[in-house]
Amino acid sequence: MARYTGPAHKSCRREGQSCGKINCPVERKPYPPGQHGQSQNRRRKQSDYAIQLREKQRVKRRYGMLEKQFRKLFDHANKISGVTGENLLVELESRLDNIVYRMGFAQTRRQSRQLVNHRHFEVNGHLVNIPSYRVKTGDEIAVRAKSKELEAVEVSLATSRTRRQLPEWLVLDEKNRIGRMVRSPIRTDVDASINEQLIVELYSK
Repeated sequence: MARYTGPAHKSCRREGQSCGKINCPVERKPYPPGQHGQSQNRRRKQSDYAIQLREKQRVKRRYGMLEKQFRKLFDHANKISGVTGENLLVELESRLDNIVYRMGFAQTRRQSRQLVNHRHFEVNGHLVNIPSYRVKTGDEIAVRAKSKELEAVEVSLATSRTRRQLPEWLVLDEKNRIGRMVRSPIRTDVDASINEQLIVELYSK
């Protein structure tokens, strides 16, 4: 599976968005990387295209996807009925690696992709090791029996109790390490700071 292997924190600072790790430098250095990162006077005003591109890159990075895979997902969202931008966000939120992260089994989406790749999860009783697997309403996601005591999962669940709430469209039996997608996510369930229309405009050119 293709994945980004460059410096994660440099991308965090470029997009102004924390990766979720405790040592992420965004809080300490809330400006772009480079020797001129703090000098706003030396930075040109961004064009419409640059704004659209940065938003696409920010969302793509948040969900841990490369360009080819992200564009393919956008094309699929554009073909199905409904608003393209909202369809795209629903598709992104319905990925298995994202749901593993949302349920608190992993501290970051990058870690959740690794756990899925390493065959620690089942969907409806069947082993799934594809992070991009699309979870549907009613599907049950469970930690495999031999992985229920996995330290990474234990630590993440303990941390998630204080760091974030479980989305309304998911339910979790923490004791048995089983979760379920009770309904499809909608636009209001996704981070309001994402401007999906900019991505639609970028790809529509």
